[in-house]
Amino acid sequence: MSLPVTPALPRLVVITDWRLPREQLLGALSRALQAGPDVAVQHRHPEATGRRFLEDARVLAALCQARGNPLFVNGRLDVALLVGAHLHLPSQGPTAEDVRPHLPAGRLVSVAVHDTREAQAARGADLALVSPVFAPGSKPGDTRTTLGPEGFGVLASHLPCPAFALGGITAERASRLTGAAGFAVISAVLEAADPAQAARALLAACAPRAMLRVP
Repeated sequence: MSLPVTPALPRLVVITDWRLPREQLLGALSRALQAGPDVAVQHRHPEATGRRFLEDARVLAALCQARGNPLFVNGRLDVALLVGAHLHLPSQGPTAEDVRPHLPAGRLVSVAVHDTREAQAARGADLALVSPVFAPGSKPGDTRTTLGPEGFGVLASHLPCPAFALGGITAERASRLTGAAGFAVISAVLEAADPAQAARALLAACAPRAMLRVP
């Protein structure tokens, strides 16, 4: 009997912003995915009804499957199962250890991490989105204290899984972060003049490494 193949981790996660016009958002995502299979999409839409969230997840799943890119669904185990996606867990919800028994083999779980306590609670996760590293471009009114490169490095060192930097990430800032297995962005790609080129620049900022797989 062959064992299930564990998928490679992405190196860039593009998080949806459904405040953008729908055509603009889907067009930007489609172009960003041209940068290759290392680009994943995270479906986040906290304002949506359950039905709309599922309908949009199906659209994104079709888009990602057509190009061979990973899709993560934010906070909804049921929707992730329905569309065959990976799962992202907000910091105040169930833990990776809670949901893992309910996921098919080969599904990835990412978690949100903002402080040391949350980093230590990330057991069982495949990757963590650590934020806010810099002031988020998509949240101009965000008053949270940013971690900066040093704070990001501290949280990354406490994690039992690879750390992805989130919050105000640009290609230039990404190159200053040590210990980052990848990056997560919103406006840096979705609002770029050329989303594909923006995605490629962020991928290029990742430290050279062998293809990273889940332990």
